[in-house]
Amino acid sequence: MGRRREVLDKAVAALRSHGLRAVGFEGDVRKQEDAARVVAATVQHFGKLDILVNGAAGNFLASPEDLTPKGFRTVVDIDTVGTYTMCYEALKYLKKGGPGKGPSTGGVIINISATLHYTAAWYQIHVSAAKAGVDSITRSLALEWGTDYDIRVNGIAPGPIEGTPGMRKLAPEEMAKGSREIMPLFKLGEKWDIAMAALYLASDAGKYVNGTTVVVDGGLWLSRPRHIPKEEVKELSKVVEKKVRASGVGVPSSKL
Repeated sequence: MGRRREVLDKAVAALRSHGLRAVGFEGDVRKQEDAARVVAATVQHFGKLDILVNGAAGNFLASPEDLTPKGFRTVVDIDTVGTYTMCYEALKYLKKGGPGKGPSTGGVIINISATLHYTAAWYQIHVSAAKAGVDSITRSLALEWGTDYDIRVNGIAPGPIEGTPGMRKLAPEEMAKGSREIMPLFKLGEKWDIAMAALYLASDAGKYVNGTTVVVDGGLWLSRPRHIPKEEVKELSKVVEKKVRASGVGVPSSKL
């Protein structure tokens, strides 16, 4: 599902080239009528709905003082409200006992999030707020719909993935110089990494995982600039240790 026909056609063609059954529907997650129509059309085409992946997102770089409330609202409408709208319209098909579903087996929802809101990110106040909302939706639906309808709800928080529109828009080559030195694995992720996380969460391999957002970013969100080189840290430690010994601070009383 997407707003651009040419993108849908390309995705469908790629899937069919692997022998997979695929169909694409035009629709905007911000419009409830589109969500209802596309979900219903999907069930009509395949006979049931097993997995819903909410991956629609809007993003751009902007300082808060340059970001209008309208721009802020647009991203929240796509990411947060759009995620909830799709979940809401898919519920009757995903819940146990729904069309094509057994009396005790529900479906799976995977919400694509981010790590920006775990700390804070420059020029990303709109997306940070929107994805924090997505994570909250994931946890709340995992609790309530997991209990009532046997639907597992989890999330994936990708890091920088090469060859994606997000990287081209948010980290163009002109800005990327030197950035990889602060990444724990010193490399960008691949689309395959996110696909495997989704496969795990959607399959029986993850059948006891519910309400979790899996971070797939190589540890990037944990990284910080290295302000002091390793060798300098060693030398500083020696100096501090000598000072402590000289002052007697921290020396066991039996030695005094």
